[in-house]
Amino acid sequence: MATTYHKTITAVGLIFLFHAAYSAAQHRSFLRLTEQEFTSLPVDVIVQGIVSLFLTMYGVMYIAGDFKEIRATEELQSKTWETQRNLPSFYCFNHRGRLLRSYS
Repeated sequence: MATTYHKTITAVGLIFLFHAAYSAAQHRSFLRLTEQEFTSLPVDVIVQGIVSLFLTMYGVMYIAGDFKEIRATEELQSKTWETQRNLPSFYCFNHRGRLLRSYS
């Protein structure tokens, strides 16, 4: 169940993530203006990006709720063989059999 606490953590994580991206862009533009070569981002921008990424992931996991199992066998174990083969999307009611019935 998503609480206000988890929504706040997600919002703060997203704000910090956008701030880290903006800081990285500012650093790149500063290097272009001073005609320096880009080697790497400053450590504080990298740390802020990683921490905000984990904050956002933590909040989103609680907001999303329970995840379903990826494997289809987990979901299909409780169903019988008759219900597994019941595929309404393959039903075809518009075929030539109806013409044979009208001539009989």
